[in-house]
Amino acid sequence: MKRVLFITYFWPPSGKASLHWPLDIIRHLPKDEIEPIILTVEDESFTQKDESLLRKVDPEWKTLKSKALEPFNIYRKFIGKKKDEKLISSETISLDNKSLTHRISLWIRLNLFIPDARVGWNFTAIKTAKNYIRENQIDVIVSIGPPHSSHLIGLKLSKKFLIPHIPVLIDPWVDIVYYKNLNRSFITKMIDSHFEKIVLQNAEQVVFVNKSTEEDYEKKYSFLKGKSNVLYWGYDEEEFECLLLNSIPKERDFEKKTKILVHAGNLFAYQNPKNFWKQIKIENDKGNKIVSRFVGSVDKVILEYLDSIGLKEKVQLMGFLPYQEMIREIMQADMLLVCSTEPRHVPGKLFEALRTGNPIIAFGSNNEEVKKIIKDANAGMMFRYDESAEEILNIDYKTKPDQSFIKQYDRVEISKKFYNILNRLFKKILYL
Repeated sequence: MKRVLFITYFWPPSGKASLHWPLDIIRHLPKDEIEPIILTVEDESFTQKDESLLRKVDPEWKTLKSKALEPFNIYRKFIGKKKDEKLISSETISLDNKSLTHRISLWIRLNLFIPDARVGWNFTAIKTAKNYIRENQIDVIVSIGPPHSSHLIGLKLSKKFLIPHIPVLIDPWVDIVYYKNLNRSFITKMIDSHFEKIVLQNAEQVVFVNKSTEEDYEKKYSFLKGKSNVLYWGYDEEEFECLLLNSIPKERDFEKKTKILVHAGNLFAYQNPKNFWKQIKIENDKGNKIVSRFVGSVDKVILEYLDSIGLKEKVQLMGFLPYQEMIREIMQADMLLVCSTEPRHVPGKLFEALRTGNPIIAFGSNNEEVKKIIKDANAGMMFRYDESAEEILNIDYKTKPDQSFIKQYDRVEISKKFYNILNRLFKKILYL
């Protein structure tokens, strides 16, 4: 039995989407060969809670928890929010908020918390892990980021105890798209780049969740060739089977002719297909009724734009929903909206959208990877952000997705690939 320490800031009952990959990968590892130990934060107060995810956590797993300095609690007080008032991720990095308190807090976050605002957890997490490793054998360390400060925990433990480290980069690190148009100082970027490089140099293997990010990093760091791997985000087949989604009747709150367009996840200001919204307004004016339903958070810039073009009455804000309810919403939709942020971004919700079999309308300039996945799956169409997608809205668009192609993104299959990475590493250690 091999022991693998997984370092993940987000863990049930957090409702953060980024925890689904490690949670499902761990769940499907061979129980008679791998013993997972999870290192996570004791109380994470930023994200919404999804208690339903606790059912996926095996009670036999050893879970190590430590307290974290949460700067977002200070941020709430600083900008005048109540303690129990939820923060929206897009508002904490908003450039539209011109208030002095927000601008000061944003500068502090970008330049004093390196590599990210969760780095305050590292001190207690490292201490907790050290105490455990001194008394228990750990064969491999796996860190999940963002937050990429988790990889610094993995690096510290790896060097201290000479344990192989596998960082998993769900998003790029130094030049993550969230920093677009934000002011990080030269010194901050230099320090952050140093952290990124030493983590990847020390790593025995590195995992990326899409091919374009892997290629970008291999150009940046030639030493990654031969030790980088792509394991896509995927989806959880069990969730779909549990809900009997293939037989769920489509519910309607509006007249029968109304089509429901659903976007699930966070939608940021830079993911705003304005001409698409204009086309939806045109279709509604022609009598082809389309209601846009948002599950998750939507930047106020987008909502204000929808209001300005007369779509306010055709918008439904569902807010945060537990994971199963989100799956139900996308399954019942007539069309699904997927927005990528840059050429290296393959949205996690794309794979759940593929599994539903519903037509996908995707936006993303120069994102060839998303375009190819949708095309190969015969699941929809992709457009640039300046396009209207008129051709998919003007016809009774139907898709016949290739389920055999989509099956490769089931996290059961992805977990098998991750196990193969671990197994090769175990054999290498044994040989040495």
